[in-house]
Amino acid sequence: MNDIEFIAQNNFEKALQVIEKSNVRQVWESIGAEVHQVGSMAMGLLMKHRDIDFHIYTDELNVSESFKVIQKLCANPSVTRMEYRNLADTAEACLEFHIWFMLENEEWQLDMIQILKGSQFDGYFENVAARINAVLTPETRRTILELKYLTPDDEHIMGIEYYQAVIEDNVKTYPEFLQWRSKHPATGIVTWCP
Repeated sequence: MNDIEFIAQNNFEKALQVIEKSNVRQVWESIGAEVHQVGSMAMGLLMKHRDIDFHIYTDELNVSESFKVIQKLCANPSVTRMEYRNLADTAEACLEFHIWFMLENEEWQLDMIQILKGSQFDGYFENVAARINAVLTPETRRTILELKYLTPDDEHIMGIEYYQAVIEDNVKTYPEFLQWRSKHPATGIVTWCP
């Protein structure tokens, strides 16, 4: 296994530990929520940005009930901070929770997007992840991992940007990717799907 793939596999294994030690699935499920893994981890494409994405579906967006879950998660001494956004009255129909979790002196971000069942994005990103997984080849997977690895640590780029550039437009190098981004600026939610 080469270095890039070793890093991705190592990050995947550490992410599994964060999920287990944070108890994130069980705590959300205790209020009847459906918890789905999405994003880079769901596709085995974690590289330098240590974030774990969950879409959490509930029949209603009850802020008080949701904060009971967050309170339980934040009681874990490995949690260092938390952020919250209320987007319940937008087209996204969601509550966003982000917590930072320390594992072996590394900070991991848990992105928990609580989405109203039956709303516009119910199941949408799970479908996107499944489609990307279906079309990934060993070559495109490696290219995506390399582009993520070459991205400066202080540069925030959404995973979907890498996937679209490589899968749809055959981008191969980091300079090509930067050119691609200048022609495809991401604003808001990117709804591309292969």
